[in-house]
Amino acid sequence: MYTKYSIDEIKEKLNACLSYERYIHSLGTMEKAMELAERFGLDVEKAQVAGLLHDCAKCLSNEELEAFSHAFDDSEKLSCKTWHAPAGEIVARRDYGVTDEEILSSIRWHTIGKKDMTDFEKIIFLADKIENRTRELEFREKIEKALNKNNSLDDAMFKSFKMTIKSLLKRKLPICFQTIDVYNNLLEKIEK
Repeated sequence: MYTKYSIDEIKEKLNACLSYERYIHSLGTMEKAMELAERFGLDVEKAQVAGLLHDCAKCLSNEELEAFSHAFDDSEKLSCKTWHAPAGEIVARRDYGVTDEEILSSIRWHTIGKKDMTDFEKIIFLADKIENRTRELEFREKIEKALNKNNSLDDAMFKSFKMTIKSLLKRKLPICFQTIDVYNNLLEKIEK
């Protein structure tokens, strides 16, 4: 057991605090995380918990999230859209009793990523982007095509970062420094 609560209890707590759409997204992320864990030989139960809880701090206001700013990396301070991830690691530990460091780390890095992520961190990151319940089909298909081409998490991660950077540029939004570092690191890996 990776948390002091059952999956049903976690669902009940999340359903009470997240918006309906965010809750449905969390269920979709959980399902996709379990599917990817099974596909890549990782712990399915652990993926279920991480996928379900990845956005557990999304219900907090920006003012509430700022209380966690000590956990933000400098790059994350550029955009309040990333604050829920480092806050989520703390909320998962504090409010849901999660003690597994890999689950906590996957929640922590599911938005901007980091260099040299573990396969488990990658599947939670990708599950968030390609879950079937709320994510746009066109976006999902492009990442899944990259994933299926060589059965490569790195190829899928690279495609996701490439598309995210393009989208941020198009919308004239700040790009976290770490996002560029991860993109460059993945590019180096897939070109080898």
